[in-house]
Amino acid sequence: MINKKRYISLAKKNVDIQIKELAKIKKIFNNSFIKAIDLILNCKGKVIFAGVGKSGLIARKISATFSSVGIPSFFCDPAQALHGDMGQIEKRDVLIIFSYSGNTQELTNMLIYANRFRIKIIGVASRPESLLLKASDIKLLLPIVREADVTGMVPTSSTSITMLLGDTLATTVMYIKKFSKEKFKVFHPGGNIGNSLLLSKDIMVTGNKMPVINYNKNFKEALKEMNRKKLGIVVILKNKFITGLVTDGDLRRELKSYSQNNNLHKFMTKTPFVVNENMPASKALAIMNEKKITSLLVVSDKNYKKKNKILKGIIHIHFLLQNGIK
Repeated sequence: MINKKRYISLAKKNVDIQIKELAKIKKIFNNSFIKAIDLILNCKGKVIFAGVGKSGLIARKISATFSSVGIPSFFCDPAQALHGDMGQIEKRDVLIIFSYSGNTQELTNMLIYANRFRIKIIGVASRPESLLLKASDIKLLLPIVREADVTGMVPTSSTSITMLLGDTLATTVMYIKKFSKEKFKVFHPGGNIGNSLLLSKDIMVTGNKMPVINYNKNFKEALKEMNRKKLGIVVILKNKFITGLVTDGDLRRELKSYSQNNNLHKFMTKTPFVVNENMPASKALAIMNEKKITSLLVVSDKNYKKKNKILKGIIHIHFLLQNGIK
């Protein structure tokens, strides 16, 4: 009978091997790595990735990472490049080619083409005398690593360390270019990552769309403004500062003792919940859930801690849900 606990011991053994082998990545961080980063940073065209087989899969992933942080990039399959795709590669581009052995036959024509048209090549391989590194302008020499499978032959540690190098190129470039969450959001307007980066100011209504009324107005005028803007609230302003909030519930309760000249300050909420414009939208939703409210008033960062606050926008729970905030 198979001891199923052995599954875990085998998995841990695999992990231990790979962690040990991945530590060798530090050998790559030399003058060639510096030149590779400089070449990418100064690229006037696209950063094009290529590779065959598992190296091709890694190249696709790293290319996608570069694109996601605003660096024009695409993957070019060396095999398909024989049928015209190499026309996409221009002199001002940088070509980054992954091949652990460095002697993959399918790379030959791509290397010849790039060298003929003086396209800069960053080669990533583990053999210094390989075809790829000989043809490359910048040579990133991967360390020889022990594969983690039972035969020691299946690409495991070698693919992991190649992926790690690619990610390191991307993250180093991001740091130098001062890439931020705000910039990331521009390239990821949809999806879970983009949604998680949305701020209050990204989804609030502003200007004439905000239901606001002067503090000396009456019940009837407040009701008219609420019906016109359809957010279920009216913000009461005094000398442009937030002085209170009236909800549709407040107005319904006031109907019992309705008078056209009812003064709003008698039944408004005098300390409405306020958030700053750079609060994450997900946090704003959490506040709404906790306080059991449907709207939040938004002010600028500079104004947030002041006693007298100037209204900059309004977030309604529907805006959060429509943007996929959970």
